[in-house]
Amino acid sequence: MDLYTGLLNLTNWAGNVILPTLAGLFLSFAVVCFSKGRDYHHWMYGGFMSLMVSGLLRMVETFTSQLAWSNPDLYWNSLLNLTNWVANVLLPLYGALQVALGVLHFGGILERVHIGHSYLRNFVSAGCCFMISGLLRLAEFFVEQGTGGVS
Repeated sequence: MDLYTGLLNLTNWAGNVILPTLAGLFLSFAVVCFSKGRDYHHWMYGGFMSLMVSGLLRMVETFTSQLAWSNPDLYWNSLLNLTNWVANVLLPLYGALQVALGVLHFGGILERVHIGHSYLRNFVSAGCCFMISGLLRLAEFFVEQGTGGVS
């Protein structure tokens, strides 16, 4: 084994195994701090950054593993993959977010409810707990159903 292969394996392990695990831990700490009325922003940002770095690593792996470096269609294929990723992943999520915001604004929810009320903070904390738990279980299900698991 040479240094290049060792660094590649270390990068894959850190980006594909450790960072998503840390993201779940950071987001769980954020929910606990939020439920107690403490500052939770740093934990939340740490969780999102861990997911973002892991996702960017996966994106770069996908873009670079498609064709050989000497293939003349490498740039075109990378641009096509980027376009598909933006159009098929980001835009539907952004659209769903905009529909949710539109419903909330139309109903006047954001003008009448203040997040500082303790009962609302408790309900939001409970919802966040269920959401993070469900997302982690969904991720575990997909990893178990995968052909090779996480490598």
